[in-house]
Amino acid sequence: MIQTTKRFRVILLCLIVSTSLFAQKKTAQNTTLERPKLVVGIVVDQMRWDYLYRYYNKYENGGFKRLLKEGFSCENTMINYIPTVTAIGHTTIFTGSVPSIHGIAGNNWIDKTGKSIYCTDDSTVQTIGAKGNAGKMSPRKLLTTTITDELRLATNFQSKVVGVSLKDRASILPAGHNPTAAFWIDDASGKFISSSYYMSLLPQWVNDFNDAKPIDKLIDNGWNTLLPIEQYTESTADNVSWEGTLKGASQPVFPYDTKKAYALDHGSLRQMPFGNTLTLQFAQAAVDGYKLGQEKSCDFLTINCASTDYSGHLVGPNAIEVEDVYLRLDKDLANFFSYLDQKLGKGNYLVFLTADHGAAHAEGFMQTNKMPTGLLDADLFANLDKKLTKQFGYSKLAYEIENFQVFFNRSKIDSLNLDFGKIKESTIDYLKASKGIQYVVDQDKIVEASIPSPLKEMMINGYNHQRSGNVVLATLPGWLPHYCNKGCTHSVWNPYDAHIPLVFMGWKIDHGTTNRTTSMTDISATLAALLHIQMPSGCIGTPIVEVIKK
Repeated sequence: MIQTTKRFRVILLCLIVSTSLFAQKKTAQNTTLERPKLVVGIVVDQMRWDYLYRYYNKYENGGFKRLLKEGFSCENTMINYIPTVTAIGHTTIFTGSVPSIHGIAGNNWIDKTGKSIYCTDDSTVQTIGAKGNAGKMSPRKLLTTTITDELRLATNFQSKVVGVSLKDRASILPAGHNPTAAFWIDDASGKFISSSYYMSLLPQWVNDFNDAKPIDKLIDNGWNTLLPIEQYTESTADNVSWEGTLKGASQPVFPYDTKKAYALDHGSLRQMPFGNTLTLQFAQAAVDGYKLGQEKSCDFLTINCASTDYSGHLVGPNAIEVEDVYLRLDKDLANFFSYLDQKLGKGNYLVFLTADHGAAHAEGFMQTNKMPTGLLDADLFANLDKKLTKQFGYSKLAYEIENFQVFFNRSKIDSLNLDFGKIKESTIDYLKASKGIQYVVDQDKIVEASIPSPLKEMMINGYNHQRSGNVVLATLPGWLPHYCNKGCTHSVWNPYDAHIPLVFMGWKIDHGTTNRTTSMTDISATLAALLHIQMPSGCIGTPIVEVIKK
């Protein structure tokens, strides 16, 4: 009886120890750091926030509606700097920073010699995949890390990062300083290319994609409306005076001869919905080619859908063409999400969709509908030069007005011992008196400027002392540059340019919405919190707690 009791105690002790070890092992397994297989950052170029809902009733269930029904939407996400342009938008999304810090002060800016500098130009590298200079690009002008850089650093560069866009800058800047690759389209050859900054040869899967001539297939049947044209009730008539025209077309009306347009100008593909289709097809090929999300580490794919921007510039936000571009993009997104479901498993990847900026309504559309609008004087800068010449005795004391900023010829001003402060004062007085301009500010005296605080903050955030003009101006709401008598543009502080969509979906994301004001700079901070990695080196944003509550 005693031996039986001892035996029972031994067995019981073994069971306790075994259970404890199993529990410890299970706990250890449960405490293993979790990350999604793949993060997909989709930036829809020139997507106004209201496009989520303007065409909502015509969207399918698998694209924008899926994002809104399954994901978490930050309904009041704002850009917190000016100018609101593509290069800055993409950079800010992925750095969580602003031009003052990250250094990308525009698509272009003017240097101290008066030379126009493109944000990703790099003469030290070569085009990979085609002839010409379209690949002489790199991220070297970017001064901070990106969230994609930080993922690479956090995983000892085991995570793969790939950038994809029709635009060089919209692929290069989101992908960061040391990605696996970045690809963009070369209009001349119709091929996706890269730079020797990243690689010496294109991967075979890229060559295979290019050799299949996907553009020829996409434009083969022309461009007609996806739905019967009378159903495009969210848009204006098919032929209005303020719309630009696709190459080869005499009027901005459907159907369009896409083969003719492409033959006349390969760049016209960008203005068609098929540019987005091509981009997402290439993104899918990248997932296959690099096995993104299919190995041990969390990977990151950045995608810019750029045709929304080119078509918007051409015809303005209220055109049937733009509505059709979004309806077709909705289908393309649905197909892409379905592909990721099958490839990686639903819930195993994290998607966020946002925009780099919005867009103003076309000036002609606003005039017709009795809304405040106008075009700035075409001779605004020329007349400024005349004024400064007359007052100070020398011409060309300013180089140009770029990004709604006045760039001055400081070397000339200093060599002539002129009073730079008085030159700026004279410039401000002239611009304040010009039609369509609401505020003009000396960036060096912005703290005491009598302008609303939110606008003041945007001006400060957008000012990089090495790459921005010393005097910044803000137009009246609805006013556009003189060249925008057709189509539209963006760049200003107003909500039509600065209010952007932001939706997270997939891995660890609960369905919901918030109308709390969030910022473009919060996106990378939120991703860093979700992925448990460091924020980018210039990040000023904060995590959106509603998104990461799990």
